[in-house]
Amino acid sequence: MQLTVTQPNMPNDMQELIRQAAEMQAHLQRAQQELLSTTVEGSAGGGLVTVTMTGGAEITDLSIKPEAVDPEDVETLQDLILAAYRDAHTKAGRLAEDKIGPLANPGGAQQGPGEIPFGALI
Repeated sequence: MQLTVTQPNMPNDMQELIRQAAEMQAHLQRAQQELLSTTVEGSAGGGLVTVTMTGGAEITDLSIKPEAVDPEDVETLQDLILAAYRDAHTKAGRLAEDKIGPLANPGGAQQGPGEIPFGALI
């Protein structure tokens, strides 16, 4: 014989729904922690500039090789830095989609191209 403790006037369906919601929230929190502790790297100019960031899009490192620095051509270096940042940010977005997207969007609605489901992190 199995005893089930229920709240007065609360149908079993509602208790199951609450249990599932709590389980989903725990999965989402674990995925967020994993995302924030994972790093991605973006680069430009064949590795002349490299940006490292967390899966939550926080830049943790910027590396510029000496041959990328030309005092007569600062604009190219600026472009390389932006391109490396965009590359890393795109990778962080894909990581977020993989880790958080399915949990934050259980109904299956798709994000648009390039949309990052960071809303679940904020």
